Parts: sequence; C-alpha cells; structure tokens
Amino acid sequence: MKLNYKLANIVCCVDDHAISHSELYYRIERGSIVRSLPGNRLQINGTVDFMTYVNGFSALKWSQYAQLDEVCLNLVLDGSGLVHIYGVEHGSLDPVQIKQVPFSLETGLGSLAISVCLENFDLIGFSISSEESTTATLVKGCYTATVDGDEVNRVDLALSTTTFKNERYIIPNIDLVKEGISKEDGPIRDHFHMFVVDNGQTLDSASLSDDLVTVLPNPNTGGSGGFARGMMAATETPDQYTHIILMDDDVSIMPESLIRTFNLLSLAKGKYKDAFINGAMLSMEDPTRQFEDVSYVATTGAYRRVKEDLNVGKLSDILENERTNVEVDQAYGAWWYSCIPVKAIEKNGLPMPFFIRCDDVEFGMRNKPVYMTMNCICVWHASFEGRFRASVDCYQYFRNFFAMISLDDCADEKMFVLRIQRGVRQNLRDMDYQAAEFILDGFEDYLRGPEYLQKLDGAATMICKGRLNEKLIPVSEMDPELLRKAGVTEQVLANVNLEFHPSKFMKYWRSIPYDKHYLPDALLRGKPGYAVKNGSCTLEGNSTRCKTLVFLDPTREKGSVRTMDRARFKSIRRREHELMARYRKEGKSARGAWKDAMPYMTSREFWEQYLGLK
Repeated sequence: MKLNYKLANIVCCVDDHAISHSELYYRIERGSIVRSLPGNRLQINGTVDFMTYVNGFSALKWSQYAQLDEVCLNLVLDGSGLVHIYGVEHGSLDPVQIKQVPFSLETGLGSLAISVCLENFDLIGFSISSEESTTATLVKGCYTATVDGDEVNRVDLALSTTTFKNERYIIPNIDLVKEGISKEDGPIRDHFHMFVVDNGQTLDSASLSDDLVTVLPNPNTGGSGGFARGMMAATETPDQYTHIILMDDDVSIMPESLIRTFNLLSLAKGKYKDAFINGAMLSMEDPTRQFEDVSYVATTGAYRRVKEDLNVGKLSDILENERTNVEVDQAYGAWWYSCIPVKAIEKNGLPMPFFIRCDDVEFGMRNKPVYMTMNCICVWHASFEGRFRASVDCYQYFRNFFAMISLDDCADEKMFVLRIQRGVRQNLRDMDYQAAEFILDGFEDYLRGPEYLQKLDGAATMICKGRLNEKLIPVSEMDPELLRKAGVTEQVLANVNLEFHPSKFMKYWRSIPYDKHYLPDALLRGKPGYAVKNGSCTLEGNSTRCKTLVFLDPTREKGSVRTMDRARFKSIRRREHELMARYRKEGKSARGAWKDAMPYMTSREFWEQYLGLK
C-alpha cells in the first residue's frame, strides 16, 4: 500500500529565540514586505525565498538516508502569484530553477502539489512572489513523499530532558513540546512521550504531568544520572519505545525538530535504520551560528568537531553543513540533542556515572554508532565561551576521560598522560595553580579505581570543588593602573576574537618545558603581563617572566589577578612526580579494574541502587 508520508513542515512563524534572524526561516527580497498573521500564516507583498536552514529541503540527506528520489511540495495559498521551485546541484553554490507554477486563488484558499525530482540536487527550495500590487498569503505547507507503507519503520519516540532548578527554561520547553506535538497532524502525535527528569526536585510533577509528559523526581546525580533515569523510563516496559532523544534543559527547541526526527526515523533505510541522530547546537547569543553537530575523539584525547563554526543564515554554509560527511571514526554526539535507538541501550548499557563530562562521549565510544544529521534538527544553547570552570573542565574531564580510555580504548593512553603533564605545566606557567591541582585531583581519583566512583557523592564533590574555582570579577572593577601597566588597553578589551593563530616561533616556544618559577627574582620582570584564555587555549598575551598576571576570560568582560607562589608551585610539581610514579606502578591494574567494572556500572541493577529506586 502506498502512503503519502509527510517529511517536513514549512515553518512560517519565527521563534522567539531567533526573532531578529528571520533569514533562518525565509529571506525577504529587497522592496518586499512580509507580515506574520494569526495562525502562523505569512502575508507576502513581493518575493520571499524559503531556501533556508529551517525551510530548505535536504535533498542530499533524504536521498542518502531514506533512498527517496522524488518529493512533493504542498502549499495552501491565498491570493495570486508565482511559486518558483529551484535547487542546488551537486558541487554547485548557485540555485537553478526547476519549475515555475502560477496560482490565482482570488475566490478563496487553494492548494498546490508540486512534484520535485531529487536527482542531482543537494538542496531544494522555493520562493513565493505575489502578483504585482497585490498580496499572497502562505497559509501552510509541507514536503511529502509517496512511500510503500510496508517499509515505514515503527517509531515510538521518547524525549528525556534532565533539569536542575532551571524552571525558566524547562517550563517553557514543556509547553512548547506539548503545543507543537498536540497540533501536529502526523503520526508523531500518537507515538511520542516526554520525560522530564527533575534532579532538583523543585517541579510540581503532579500539575506538569499528563498523557504527553511525565515528570520524574530524581536525586542530584548530574547529567549522567538524569539521562540514565530517562533511559531507564524508556526501557522499563519492553518494546514500548523504539528511540529516545536526550536533550539539555537550558535550550530553546523547535517542535519541528522533533517532528523531522520522527519522520526521518520512520523512513530510514539500510544501515541508517539503526543510526543515531544528533541535533546541531546553535548559539543562543548569535542564532545563525552553528557550533557543532557531530564530533570525534582524537588519539591525543582532544575533542574535535567535524565542522567548524557555520553561519547557517548563509546559503553557502547551509550547503557545507549538508555536504560534510559526519560518518567518521571515533564519533560522538553531545547530549544537548541526541536521538538513540532503545536497542543500543538494551545491548550496550546505560551511561557511566560520571556526574558531568564525558558521559555522552563515552556512550558514543562504546556504541560506535552511525550518525545522521540534517538542517533544522537542532537546538539553541548558550555559547560555551566564558564558561570555563576548572572544577569541571580540569577535574571532571581528566578523571572521566582517563576512565573512558580504559573502558573503550578511544585514545592513546601514553599520549593522554603527556596531555596531563602538559596541562599541569601550562597552568603553572600562567599561575593558575588551582587548575593544575584539579588536573592532578582527576588523575589521582582515576587511579583510585571504579569502586571510588561508585561510592562518590557527585553533587557534594562538585560543590566542594566549585568553591575552589578562581573568582572572576568584572574588568570594570579591576585596578585601572594595573590594567594599564599590563597592557590591557581598550583595544585589547574590544578585540573579542576566539581564533588565535600563533606564529611558528610561538608554537615552538610553548612546547619547551620552561617555567619562570625556576628563575631567580633578578631575572623576573616587575611589570605585569596579561593573558586571554579560552579554557586551555591562550588567545592573546604573554606572561613570560612576569610575577603578576592579569587573566581575562574569552569575553574580555571578566578577569582576575594572579601572583607567583613559588611554594605552591613546588608542592604541585612534587605531587605530579609522585602521581606519575604511582601511575607507572599501578596504571595497568587500574585500567583493568575500570574495564572489569563497566558492565556492572552501566547496568540497570547498578543505577537502580545508585538512584535509590530500590
């Protein structure tokens, strides 16, 4: 039996998080006028182009993932004008016209159904031009495909989001999901449920829960514990759900992303039937900036994005986004929006109890999934710049990543040990003694073995270590004379640039294991220096031979003053040498202990006990 299956809706209403960036949804030709009308309708006087991030049709992806060769654009219009269908051919950046269809519907609403062959095209789009001196109204629209009903995959989709006292995001997201799914006329409406895991136990679960949403109170066991609880809910009744989407709470979501995820899962073929789907993260502060969709782990233990930043308000970057292959080795998808087949959880287990950091990466390393991505399957999330916390990005990262190497052989252990030593050395150079301490804390706690992590109170640990993080203050509150002496000018503060390309000399200089702490006072400078850092990456500045350093975060809005502490430096170096000696002695046994413990630590039995469910 043949079915006319909906693939994607045309989204006419610009969401609040992108209100100043309508180019994500449609582009208005110069001289044209567009008005949003009640009922998500769009009144057009002139020409409006819908080949955009949200409304362009991903011909390349649908052909690849679902083996589609033809689709139909369905539009409900009022007024008179022209619909232009056009596409971008393989390897090209310029759209070519495929069809031109007039409409004249002055007596009332009318529907157009325009078939489009996908062969040779990477992206399909359309524009609507009103008849001169008149208006046309786009009432609604969608893309559909004729498919064999027997080949439509069964999909029952769960969405799990973990929250901790973040009502300002989670409540609107619950409302958005409820409204968007309940109004959708496709199959997702009857095959979808949302689980909200409340790690803070501050939500009114009774009033928020209904047929579409279930709020699950949970102890504060971090992101890994919250997402494990959501996975457990989705797998509690065998065969109830086929897939689960894991999603952060502090995001802005489009219900259309959920709808397209469901439809893609329903029609995926071949190896893509069991694939993961990872949604892209776009910046809340800069809504056209796509930060990441799929990443991978390098041999050294570093994370690498498959794609660099893209401006998805531009057609050229939309095309690059579609054409870039995300099926790479050592791939993982961050859990701001990640759709996982339930059978993968049943086969390979739940997350490791890392609390925060590396749980999503480790899950990817363990499952080795094929990933699918697609324009408009995404969330908007606060950018990461200026969010460095040593308690998380040093302690949690190094502890959990080292464990992950033991579990999944995802990186070279010797190179990661060198990465630890390099991290300590670089932080000591910049007199960030606490960050260096946190790296060694993570290293030491890894060597303690999995039993230590099983019994660790993650929330209490994070609170305790969080109190030790460097306290940053607004630059406006810092001593202006000290800033002047350090070279922190107005130009430096205004030059917010996250890309830094050091010279070959500087690359070489930073690789040398020097440290000013070894120099006598006579060879040190009395003049302070400054450094701008984004995590471990130095963007600008120089602290060579400086006893005083003005540190600026990457936004250049906050900073701190660091001073040399020779005694603490010696203590940290001594501790580093002791831990390295211990690692040489105990490293092999620690690695084996982590490997042996993984089946239990990712089991339902462990998590039920860890979460106090039995």
